[in-house]
Amino acid sequence: MRTIQSKLPKVGTTIFSEMSALANKYGAINLSQGFPGFEVDKVLTSLVTKYLNEGKNQYAPMPGILELRMTLCNHYNKIHSCDINPESEITITAGATQAIYNTISAVINEGDEVILFSPAYDCYAPAIEVHGGIPVFIPLQHPDYSIDWNMVKEKINSRTKLIMINSPHNPTGSLLTKKDLEQLQEIVADTDILILSDEVYEHITFDGAKHESVLAYPELKKRAMVVYSFGKSLHVTGWKLGFCIGPDWLMKEFRKIHQFTVFSCNSPMQYAINEYILKHNPFSQTSEFYERKRDLFLTSIKNSRFKTIPCKGTYFQLLDYSEITDMNDVEFAKKLTIEHGIASIPISVFYPDLADNKVLRFCFAKEDELLIKAGKLLCTI
Repeated sequence: MRTIQSKLPKVGTTIFSEMSALANKYGAINLSQGFPGFEVDKVLTSLVTKYLNEGKNQYAPMPGILELRMTLCNHYNKIHSCDINPESEITITAGATQAIYNTISAVINEGDEVILFSPAYDCYAPAIEVHGGIPVFIPLQHPDYSIDWNMVKEKINSRTKLIMINSPHNPTGSLLTKKDLEQLQEIVADTDILILSDEVYEHITFDGAKHESVLAYPELKKRAMVVYSFGKSLHVTGWKLGFCIGPDWLMKEFRKIHQFTVFSCNSPMQYAINEYILKHNPFSQTSEFYERKRDLFLTSIKNSRFKTIPCKGTYFQLLDYSEITDMNDVEFAKKLTIEHGIASIPISVFYPDLADNKVLRFCFAKEDELLIKAGKLLCTI
């Protein structure tokens, strides 16, 4: 048989699959992969059944059902004081990953440079590379994982096509501030540089902190594609539904790609989500819900030898184990899974150079009893 030249020769099995498989093999508590470990609101699932029975089982319109797009636009227009057109500036997608991939596919050509910040979520760089783009990584400043904007200015050149940001940030739990967005806005003001903003954890911020969206900054909004996820905000990651908001001239190109990748997304679930949002305002309690879980997990490990790194958003807690061992983070994560019965994600895998700061990521989107049990295990190490 003929061989093919791989477009992603360095890509193998993801660390998420690897650690989950290890957790299953050894019967470990799985705090590695980021999915909620509790039941979805039965009101929401009953609405899906309702629309299944009403016959909403055929193709949705390519951009998504209009009712849902209108509901979402009204929501964001209100909270960010902006003006989003539901007809031309929003598309329902098969999860945030598809929205990110489609955006990159629509705007990146051979030789274009994309600035992104490490540790970076693992779907970013491969999507850039498969389209001939060049990822330009800028490390976040450990341990608070802030951005050095002077370094961003130094990296920008005539080939810079796109800057990718992510807040609340996976895997670190850090947040971009108003000052950060203002600096980004100033940097791109007199350029043609586009923005891809991953805001899937927008409804999960803690300690009174506010999520700063590019939609609230006019100079950014006019050049930005902003990605969201129903999976994160409604605890339904398996539904693989999200959406993307952007100016009409960019969304036009996005939809050209979208129609040939998935065309349209699950119909009855779109109708169900729309009614659920309109009648039950589910986003209002999400931060409080997860903040309590974060605090429960932190309380359960307060007598451990791990050092906590502040989690300002998302449902991930970073723990520094540098006072426990000099073992690299991948090996230590495996050791915790095999010998101590708790699975996590090593942070080095999110860096292009595998930078090892002796930090592991634990997902606390789990039942309370499981978090307490996990804390007790960590306290024995």
